[in-house]
Amino acid sequence: MSDRERPRLLFLVRHGEADQASDDMRTTPRGLQWDPPLSARGREQAELLARRLLLMEPRPAAVYCSPFRRARETVAPFAEAAGVEVALDEDLGEAYVGEWENHSFEEILATDEDLLRRFRDQEPMWSLAPGAEPTDALRERVVRAVERILARHPEGNVLVVAHGGVINAYVGHVLGLEQEMFFLPDHASLSSLFVEGERRRVRFLNDVRHLTDPHLFHVGASAAEAPAAGGPGRGPAG
Repeated sequence: MSDRERPRLLFLVRHGEADQASDDMRTTPRGLQWDPPLSARGREQAELLARRLLLMEPRPAAVYCSPFRRARETVAPFAEAAGVEVALDEDLGEAYVGEWENHSFEEILATDEDLLRRFRDQEPMWSLAPGAEPTDALRERVVRAVERILARHPEGNVLVVAHGGVINAYVGHVLGLEQEMFFLPDHASLSSLFVEGERRRVRFLNDVRHLTDPHLFHVGASAAEAPAAGGPGRGPAG
């Protein structure tokens, strides 16, 4: 198969573990949202992720990231080592969860036990939160952002570093699913889709081998040695 015939790849990464003790916030077009840095574990996850991304052949031709700090810090080790620029896109920011922003599950449970029980047991939807971003609005902005990025880079693979809600919104769109959250990507996990013209196909979801078996992706690993590159945070969106 020639390079012209081979489908491109879209890689979706969820940010590493965030510092749950942080109260940092940032103003977004949707409202005031929780914006913590990575935890010590999250920084370690980012380094392990970078090892895997650096072994990709070819490496992503374009790298895009949510402007939230935990996402920027996740992609930073790879970007610095690879010498690539990272473009920020506000539409890749996490779902706005209204009154749940910057509140833990325990705090929410103390004020609205029935609503949180529905979220946990029956309807895992961020939009259940009072004042939250509607499901349709989240999916629309995320799909618009990813498709805009793919159109801007018609050749080569693309890497997007974002959030659990964002990844669900795009993959759910590709699969034709109505659920807002049909799976919870692990921190620093890697998902991938084939991009073939206007067609999108899931390649794999939530791969964390670089975290569980980091020896597979050590610097200097050969192509034969390395496999093919191929819980909610506070407030409660990750």
